Amino acid sequence: YLCDNSSDGNFNTQFIEMSAIGSGGFGTVFKVKHRLDDKIYAVKRVQFGTFSEEEKQKVLKEVKSLAKLDSDFVVKYYNSWLESNYLFIQMEFCSQNLKSVLKDKPIVFERQPEDHMNSVFEYFISCEIFREILECVQYLHESDPIVIHRDLKPENILISVNIRSNRIVKLCDFGLATDHNINGLTVSRYTHSVCGTFGYMAPEVLTGKPYNHKSDIYSLHAIGEELFGFDFQSSQAFEAKESLFKTSIHCMYETLQQMMAIVWRQRPECRQVLAKHNEWSLYKTTTQ
Repeated sequence: YLCDNSSDGNFNTQFIEMSAIGSGGFGTVFKVKHRLDDKIYAVKRVQFGTFSEEEKQKVLKEVKSLAKLDSDFVVKYYNSWLESNYLFIQMEFCSQNLKSVLKDKPIVFERQPEDHMNSVFEYFISCEIFREILECVQYLHESDPIVIHRDLKPENILISVNIRSNRIVKLCDFGLATDHNINGLTVSRYTHSVCGTFGYMAPEVLTGKPYNHKSDIYSLHAIGEELFGFDFQSSQAFEAKESLFKTSIHCMYETLQQMMAIVWRQRPECRQVLAKHNEWSLYKTTTQ
């Protein structure tokens, strides 16, 4: 829910600030402890600054709609309020994200960071992480109304073990997320900024053209490229060394190539990529 407590210093009254855990063009995220329940939360502070009244109302409407997303696929939004020309959003705290996992992965699997993945087990784990990411984005794209994330990157993919749902991945930072009309394309709502992070942005977003949820699919290809260690800029053709998972890894390579198509209509939906899970993952091989 959203309330305006601009006069009573709600943030400092409710929370003990522990550390800043991230920042970007749309604000700073703090790790905090609630003074009443002693629980740890993440609080995002967005500076409205030069936002027009219309832009403010759009952001507030967005936060309200995202608070309705109650699922294991996304970080839980608990509360939001206005204070001193800032919007504060209280969210579930997760200690790890995909960026830190990608950094640690070579160490865990005992290879040099620049070396290609050469372990069947590492490929299997990477496939399972990618499957969960796809399921999270599919959840957004099949919501009513559709939600486009618009800033998918490793930092916004949180790792949090959930025994109840048997999942580890959930999405966060919907500061740029938007509802989407299925019959039309979306034009960037924030006129002062191209939405997203360079390197993960689809060509149509980067050039300021209208776009739809397929822009997220392009971002997923870039994440997949990092997760599996493919280099699509390299002139050398990719060769899988291990015959045991050569077929699967080639299928994944081709799938990611489809997801990076310049023309958005040629990119597959998340559900289409997930439907081929048995072809690109090792799930069948490892469970038989």
